[in-house]
Amino acid sequence: MSNRIKRVLRHRWLDESAAQRAIPADMLQRLRQRVAASEQRHGGEIRIFVEGSLPLSYLWRRLSTKQIIRQRALSIFGKLRVWDTAQNNGVLIYLLLAERAIEIVADRGLNGCVSPQMWQSMVARMQAAFQAQQFEDGLTQAIDEVSTLLTTHFPAKSGQIKPNELPDEPVLK
Repeated sequence: MSNRIKRVLRHRWLDESAAQRAIPADMLQRLRQRVAASEQRHGGEIRIFVEGSLPLSYLWRRLSTKQIIRQRALSIFGKLRVWDTAQNNGVLIYLLLAERAIEIVADRGLNGCVSPQMWQSMVARMQAAFQAQQFEDGLTQAIDEVSTLLTTHFPAKSGQIKPNELPDEPVLK
């Protein structure tokens, strides 16, 4: 069976409720609180997007699964307007359950400060948690590591109230 057909079957097996089962309401609330608390320490914005499976239009592409996941994460980055922050320092943490894959997309303000190798090693460290279906642990680690980068490069300014430019609530699809 071709890899593309296997990929389609794997993704059709999971539906939107897969994200809700993996990230129940209480975990969703804890993740929202972690994002909100993180954003008080730096000038950046963090969004989390958890998706059970890819839309069919992505599954038939003649690309590697890794390339397809990256394309989807970039698309979600745009749809959620993560790029639309004053300091160009929004970050998307994208989790695809069907592949147990994570992708991090950072806007140019932060991405210019961080090497591609640093992003790759960050994702590799989180991958073990997702492979073990420890989604909260993996997402918490992702929030913490992204927060460290944002705090280093865009620290909160003392005495200044930072507007919340993007919602803190993770998106499940």
